[in-house]
Amino acid sequence: MTYAIIETGGKQLRVEPGRFYDIELLTAQPDEKVTINSVLLVHHDGGLSIGQPLVAGATVEGTVLRHLRGRKVLVYKMKPKKKTRKKRGHRQEITRLLINSITLNGEVFAAAEVATAETSAAESSPAETTAE
Repeated sequence: MTYAIIETGGKQLRVEPGRFYDIELLTAQPDEKVTINSVLLVHHDGGLSIGQPLVAGATVEGTVLRHLRGRKVLVYKMKPKKKTRKKRGHRQEITRLLINSITLNGEVFAAAEVATAETSAAESSPAETTAE
């Protein structure tokens, strides 16, 4: 299993090819390719590359699926016996990012298998059988 630990939006995240992750808002448009160069660790077939602080030559490529807003966080402040109450809400802007590949020094360690609609439809259709 191949994975990498990246840093984006001030947070560290473990990512694998073919999966999507919700991260802090990126300026890229939907269906646009994004390259993340701040890779802290790469694990591939038992081999481990650890950066100090970043792994030299390592990149993670992904595709922006969409932008959305996270769950609402309510902040409620109250002072007892003073009739003072404040209620505020906040929703964080996030980006859903699909990880396409992990690359180290130009060598693609892992790439997501992208199935087209035609091949997936052909595989999912039942084979013709004859009843006797």
